Amino acid sequence: MTDLQNIVDEIHAELSPRRGEGKVADYIPALARVDAKQFGIAVVDLDGNAAIAGDAKTPFSIQSISKVFTLTLALCRSGAALWTRVGREPSGSPFNSIVQLEAERGIPRNPLINAGALVVTDTLLDGRGAEGAAADILAFMRERAGGEPVTRDAEVAASEAATGFRNASLANFIRAFGNIHNPIDDVLGVYFGQCAIAASCLALARAGLYLANEGVDPLAKRRVIDAAGARRICAVMMTCGHYDASGDFAFRVGLPGKSGVGGGILAVAPKRAAIAVWSPGLGAAGTSLLGGLALEKLAARTGWSVF
Repeated sequence: MTDLQNIVDEIHAELSPRRGEGKVADYIPALARVDAKQFGIAVVDLDGNAAIAGDAKTPFSIQSISKVFTLTLALCRSGAALWTRVGREPSGSPFNSIVQLEAERGIPRNPLINAGALVVTDTLLDGRGAEGAAADILAFMRERAGGEPVTRDAEVAASEAATGFRNASLANFIRAFGNIHNPIDDVLGVYFGQCAIAASCLALARAGLYLANEGVDPLAKRRVIDAAGARRICAVMMTCGHYDASGDFAFRVGLPGKSGVGGGILAVAPKRAAIAVWSPGLGAAGTSLLGGLALEKLAARTGWSVF
């Protein structure tokens, strides 16, 4: 782990002069105020050893990274039936696009775009209601984080709700095709709440370990999801985790990953480690500019690419 810590330190030092590059997600007012010069890296291996650098312990809004964890919960509850309501193909479109939904009759292309995540969230409300579903998501993430702080930022959730007109449009459009079953306001409220979860790079890397270990949390010694489910989540992360930039991420980094507009990226090195990076400045595709570069350097120096 000493060598890995050296690698993480070197990557952070090399990229630190570029802190502040990119564009913060200012369409969510609460995120527009985040200091763009923050930059953290955390790598946690299957033995629980952590290599961290920079702002790795600073909580940030995980946004769409939450979709990995809600997808896990939904697959545990619904199994393969989930795939009748949401597809598994890359969209080739921005994360909040509505274009494909009409042609595909309300079946979102995959669970990691906003439309697909809304359907996944809808399944979590079944039999639980909005409050129960929101509590389940937060409890699941806290358990996976192994004691690292995980909270829900009420200001960010309110900010998203006040500006989330496109997500409301997506939800209503899907509902028109009968693919959302619970009240729209409840689904949106839980969805905005899950995107407003705040966690650090260290907490996120710890939380993602089960995906690096065939569905078993190696530190809690508990199976979270079956091995096939974990592999399928990683496959969807690889092909769909960065929206219309997923192919480029696979080409440059070669690891399953999921980005969020808060500037975080969670990546999985199967049978090795989970990695989380954070820098609020986003590139043209809406993913962390420095975070992507850090993961590219890490994959190259460790040889962890799956290809």
